[in-house]
Amino acid sequence: MQITSKFTIAIHILAAIDTFHGSVPVNSSFLAKSIGANPVIVRGVMSNLKKAGIIMSHRGKNDVTIEKPLDQVTFFDIYTAVNAGEKEIFHFHENPNPECPVGRNIHKVLDGQLIQIQKDFEKELRSYKVSDVIQNLHQVLDQEKQA
Repeated sequence: MQITSKFTIAIHILAAIDTFHGSVPVNSSFLAKSIGANPVIVRGVMSNLKKAGIIMSHRGKNDVTIEKPLDQVTFFDIYTAVNAGEKEIFHFHENPNPECPVGRNIHKVLDGQLIQIQKDFEKELRSYKVSDVIQNLHQVLDQEKQA
């Protein structure tokens, strides 16, 4: 699972839905403008979030809703949703040369560390909730209104 901009796009989508739902129609075109990304990319991320049960959108309807309480959605949930099918952060090169002493042994000396890094990373992602981002965003928006 490599970290792509889809991760931050997904959080941006959730923040925008939470902020604008009910006041303006929130759809992929609106979200793409907010994110500054191609609507096709936004729709792909939205599809991942929908498959994960985090949002709901209906074809033909002009609004997207949040289906799962954001205090129950962790960064790990977002990470796995947008990286569906990928299992590892690190993709090891396929064919190290068995005739070379480094090539022959690189897996032995590196694999365990990479596995531990991934476990630590996933644990850390589970400790952050999307609701915390939303709360911080609303504080910033309130400060902007007061300025």
